[in-house]
Amino acid sequence: MAERSAGLMVWRRSPLARVAPAQSAGEASEASPQLPAGGTRDTGTAGPLEVWIAHMGGPFWARKDARAWTIPKGLYSPDEEPLAAALREFGEETGLPAPRPAGGEAYEELGEFRQRSGKIVTAFAVEAPDFDPPAVTSNTFPLEWPPRSGRTIEVPEVDRAEWTPLPLARERLVAGQVPVLDALLALHP
Repeated sequence: MAERSAGLMVWRRSPLARVAPAQSAGEASEASPQLPAGGTRDTGTAGPLEVWIAHMGGPFWARKDARAWTIPKGLYSPDEEPLAAALREFGEETGLPAPRPAGGEAYEELGEFRQRSGKIVTAFAVEAPDFDPPAVTSNTFPLEWPPRSGRTIEVPEVDRAEWTPLPLARERLVAGQVPVLDALLALHP
């Protein structure tokens, strides 16, 4: 029987554009209101999707970017609900509470996705436009490193996480999780 895993895809719409001043603040007019400190203002429109993905930890992944990122996820037992497992694993892998859906909405189930290893990942999604933690603190696991050395080190499951535009996420995510992006786009074109 295939191992089962559950994970949470956190997403948001990126701010489309930041408007830079067309003229100096001293030249502001009624048609062109003065901009706030910092020299830009948000246009108020939502842009393309971004996803919050995590870079896998440990020496094997340290210098890799392509196919070295994942959604926070992990194994669950037959007596555990997949959503409960996804939320638990999010916390274990990031050290952060999983973002909650706004307005009492439910988490969206994106489906089941078979990985190359045969593992089946049940993925859920949540929109979290205000989720922007400064860092993650992952749980660790023992790893023999270098391989066949007999030496064991503790490595984090993930070493960082960040908001990533969809085109870059397609390159970064492990290949078996790219279909999760397609499922998300089917719900939120």
